[in-house]
Amino acid sequence: MNNKTYKHVEDTRITISELMLPSHANFSGKIHGGYILSLLDQIAFACASKHSGEYCVTASVDTVDFLAPIEVGELVTMKASINYVGRTSMVVGVRVEAENIRTGAKKHCNSSYFTMVAKDKNGKSVAVPGLIVDDELEVRRFLKAVKRIEMKNKRQEEFDSEDFVPHDYIKDLQDYNVKIEL
Repeated sequence: MNNKTYKHVEDTRITISELMLPSHANFSGKIHGGYILSLLDQIAFACASKHSGEYCVTASVDTVDFLAPIEVGELVTMKASINYVGRTSMVVGVRVEAENIRTGAKKHCNSSYFTMVAKDKNGKSVAVPGLIVDDELEVRRFLKAVKRIEMKNKRQEEFDSEDFVPHDYIKDLQDYNVKIEL
């Protein structure tokens, strides 16, 4: 008998908004990427913890694409959802939008994928509920996460192997801005 529980994606979605202050800016006057990364990690933690019902830790940040700068005075909204679940891990997708509060103009600034792992009070990884996907976008997000995991595993297998021979790849690097001196 299968006693595994499942949760709908919608039940663990989280949205946060924050006004960007001058203290969040870097030397060029744009919001510092490190500050945005900190907010991303916080919302990924909250979303994964809400899904799992457990304390969660960041296992990896699989992708962070900074698409547009964020200005001081803009309202940043982050939307997080569970895109994939494994046995103890979850992939949280986060979309970041910035809104000019004077004009109402919005822009997509960042997309990120955090792999979070659920932990019990002793720090041991624990099983998480399964995921119920109920629309095509959620199916697409789950499949994209599966493909990212497969590609990551294949890349690690290929390049972290003891059989790896750099000379076998030299020809693959000829069109890149690299000078090889082996």
